[in-house]
Amino acid sequence: MSNRIILLAHGSSDKHWCQTFEKLAQPTLDAVSGSKIAYMELASPSLDDVIAEGASAGFTSFTIVPLFLAAGRHLRKDVPAMVRDLESTHNVEIQLAPPIGESPEIGNAIRDAVVSHLGTDTG
Repeated sequence: MSNRIILLAHGSSDKHWCQTFEKLAQPTLDAVSGSKIAYMELASPSLDDVIAEGASAGFTSFTIVPLFLAAGRHLRKDVPAMVRDLESTHNVEIQLAPPIGESPEIGNAIRDAVVSHLGTDTG
């Protein structure tokens, strides 16, 4: 079976935060067949739940796209440790992509949002 894309967010016990994140993720979920949302902690589904479900469905390969602006401690230490454990537990291969914040398009999207929503002059 093909590779499953997982959009990984930190997670929050605040339902409003989760709803905002899910709204941001929806265009990707609609465009990328079989993609899923997972949370590192504090919300469902967990990364383990999504990997376990995918492995049960026949996926042997996953790519995690961290929806973080930069690679802090979680992405340098915690998530790689989780990935190693999940690969071993579920007998799958997991690639950890760079944080989405490293994409140049994100900087442009922030600029566009500031200009659009705050009426800031770009000149």
